[in-house]
Amino acid sequence: MLNKPVLVESLIVFSIVLCVHAVVWDRYSWCAVALAIQAFYVQFKWDRLLQQGGAVFQFRTTANSGLLPASMVIPLLGIAMKERCEAAGIVYFERFGIVVASTGMLVALFLSVIAVGITKPVPTNTCILTGVAGSIIIYTMKHSLTVSEVIEVLEVLLIFVYLSMILLYLLPRCFTPGEALLVLGGISFVLNQLIKRSLNVIEGRGEPIDFFLLVAVIGVIILGLFFTVLFIFMDSGTWISSMFFHMMTAVLGLGVIMPWLYRLIRRNPLFWLLQFLFQTQTRVYLLVYWTFLAASACGIVFYQNAKRSSESKKHQASTITRKYFHFIVVATYVPGLIYDLQLLHVAAVLCLAVFIFLEYIRYFRIKPFGQTLRYLLSLFLDERDSGPLILTHIYLLLGMSLPVWLFPRSCAPKGALSGAGALVPYAGVLAVGVGDTMASVFGSTMGEIKWPGTKKTFEGTMTAIFILIFDSNVNLNSSYAWILVSVSLVSLLEAYTTQIDNLLLPLYLQIMFMV
Repeated sequence: MLNKPVLVESLIVFSIVLCVHAVVWDRYSWCAVALAIQAFYVQFKWDRLLQQGGAVFQFRTTANSGLLPASMVIPLLGIAMKERCEAAGIVYFERFGIVVASTGMLVALFLSVIAVGITKPVPTNTCILTGVAGSIIIYTMKHSLTVSEVIEVLEVLLIFVYLSMILLYLLPRCFTPGEALLVLGGISFVLNQLIKRSLNVIEGRGEPIDFFLLVAVIGVIILGLFFTVLFIFMDSGTWISSMFFHMMTAVLGLGVIMPWLYRLIRRNPLFWLLQFLFQTQTRVYLLVYWTFLAASACGIVFYQNAKRSSESKKHQASTITRKYFHFIVVATYVPGLIYDLQLLHVAAVLCLAVFIFLEYIRYFRIKPFGQTLRYLLSLFLDERDSGPLILTHIYLLLGMSLPVWLFPRSCAPKGALSGAGALVPYAGVLAVGVGDTMASVFGSTMGEIKWPGTKKTFEGTMTAIFILIFDSNVNLNSSYAWILVSVSLVSLLEAYTTQIDNLLLPLYLQIMFMV
């Protein structure tokens, strides 16, 4: 029997796909529509595999597979990037957008083939649809990509396959298939870009902050894989292991990551970073303000845990308590978006690296703070943190930061922006910080009418739409109708999706604003 919330979620995703291609219809649109149709059918095969325990790896069981919404994100993002950069006349990033779209389609198609291949009996109709979609995509790639671009796409696919086998085995129940597609697909693309630019430093394009993002993301992942293998052979909770952890972190950071970054930016990374952070008085003020907000967030964690200790019954943080952190993140990002976007870019990368490093300390129980972090953060767990890692706070940071990181600045029109185009960097703040937060707070406190088949309320969704539409950052011009459609579709997706909305919603809102 078909799941009604999943059908509604699929209908919303189809609506977004059609809205995007109503604006930018070209040869890639046929590929995107074909991919969406086959992903819709394969999604139910994945759901059945998860219910029957027939999947090769252990996925998160509190949600559906999420294959359709995840499959469309990277292809639509690449198509939107291609159109924006083509209009700006930036050929390099136009071709880059085509590579992103092609890579996203091929990776999503690969995940679909896996599901079809392990389903017994083999679903004939779904196999035919997957074959047709694959033929359309490969035919379009053959006539659109150069030989070097085809090789690049295949490199990302190969990295994705090996990375999936390693991380999905090491991290059971941390992802749904759709979340794995988004997260591991993104990491695979970042790793391929870093390798490509490291081998072609002279011809490489990009600013130091772009290289800083690539090296930081891959650096912390290599660090995690190294210690995961190491602690198979030794107990990570001892003082000797903890000292070795900190020593090897310093060795890998100073001996591998720093020289790697030095090769790319051709200057001392530490001196560059310090000079960048304290370059202007505005940046100093922002850093002091962000330090105060970080201390406030830590204060909330300690206060809520003290509250738990004083109560006899088991205490768990409420939805409203969790949204305090959303308010703090909004207060962090808005000044950065207004006054210094580049500083926000670098600060978000640093924060991501710190979050992941602290999660390593918690996961491996590294002394002296590992056990303390386990106790403090256990208060804020929900059903999405069913695996060994706690990822919701990292997803929140990613959701706010990805719109800042992903859009190529050279493709932005010169001069002041208006309408939806001006809101591209704000997509994370609007979707997660404002829309999702207001929907959760108002829905949990005053909501009475639930959307059919979900725990989300009609009042919460309408509040999110109202707040987003009447936000003061929105310029009421000819694009107002498009903004209205965008925020309404994303708010409805928030009501029906069981995936990590902190990651999914900003990307879809960014795609809608970019086209």
